[in-house]
Amino acid sequence: MKIVLVEDEYSLNEIITEYLQNEGFIVNSFIDGKTAYEYIKNESYDILILDIHLPNIDGFSILEMLQKQKIAPPTIIISAMNSIEHITKAYDLGCFDYIKKPFYLQELLIKIQRLEKQLHPDKKVFITLSKRYIFDNKNNELLFDNTPQILSNIHKNIIKLLALNKGKTVTFEILRDEVWGGMVDNATIRAEISRLKKLLKEDFIKNIRGVGYIIK
Repeated sequence: MKIVLVEDEYSLNEIITEYLQNEGFIVNSFIDGKTAYEYIKNESYDILILDIHLPNIDGFSILEMLQKQKIAPPTIIISAMNSIEHITKAYDLGCFDYIKKPFYLQELLIKIQRLEKQLHPDKKVFITLSKRYIFDNKNNELLFDNTPQILSNIHKNIIKLLALNKGKTVTFEILRDEVWGGMVDNATIRAEISRLKKLLKEDFIKNIRGVGYIIK
């Protein structure tokens, strides 16, 4: 799942980004409202996490401009502005949830998972990948004989993307966008998946030559 984070407090931005990446999410983070808006209106992503007080364009203005373009991203507001007027305005602009600062990172994760369930209500919790491998979608873990396997974030995201698209070919373009966030060549993707396959005790990731990969 790809998340856009817009938070102008640099240290908090870094902390949230690292935490969510460790939880298996792909995070594109921004400090500046204007730069974030240009990305948000043109690129694909799953969830927007948005502060209100931002340089150049504030969070409310971003949502208002997106509304005018009929763009309605699933949005979680994080803000120290906790008056009922601000909270009401955020919900009027279509936000899914409003988290008051300061907050626990686990609280944000719970909100994201709750939103993810609403966006994908039919998503399976356990996905069988082979005779002995299962992907636990709830906890974002690869299980071998029901034992969690230790994987890097890149490898975990590759497995997750292939598992959620089981039976479908995941192209190099999709892998590039969803796992690496763009700007990586096919040779790098092949090399990383080759390293991943060497770690696995069963060969369930199949190469579709020149196109991508699939778990059948």
